[in-house]
Amino acid sequence: MNKFKENVLLLIMGGLAFGYSYTPTMQSRVLKAFAKEWKKINGKDLKRAVDYLYRLKYIDKQGAGYDIGQLTITERGRLKSLDCRLDNLKSKKDKWDGKWRMVSFDIPEKYKQGRDALRNKLKSIGFRELQKSIFITPYNCKEEVALLVGLFKLEKFVRFGILEYIDNEDYFKKIYKIS
Repeated sequence: MNKFKENVLLLIMGGLAFGYSYTPTMQSRVLKAFAKEWKKINGKDLKRAVDYLYRLKYIDKQGAGYDIGQLTITERGRLKSLDCRLDNLKSKKDKWDGKWRMVSFDIPEKYKQGRDALRNKLKSIGFRELQKSIFITPYNCKEEVALLVGLFKLEKFVRFGILEYIDNEDYFKKIYKIS
């Protein structure tokens, strides 16, 4: 999928982010980012991208032709959207703010499949193991982690934190090439 179609999928997912925004401030931020990106999109290109995403079953649509009507993102589309966001997170080159993002979990054995999937996905997007069930990264990724945890339905067992200091910080700075 090309970058434009990924962006359209992410914008459609932005509607879901608006729905999950609990405060007016959060809703305002989502709407500003959303409006800015929509202005960049040509109508015909959007129609082609929506048709493409529909064929791949990433979205459902009501309406025909240029009158698309209502778009809803499917579970498959949520997965793809999250995957795109996580890939973008992996390639972030933002200036480090000096804080570490930590994900810790204590997931019961009966949820082993979800636990293993979460552990593998955290590693694949650049998290490093601090301990067996504690992972860290220097990237600002709270939203992405919340979506990932929600996808695996593990909210009860997973915690996210922001650390200002870890005792073996030099080791992780070398790994992430942070000065």
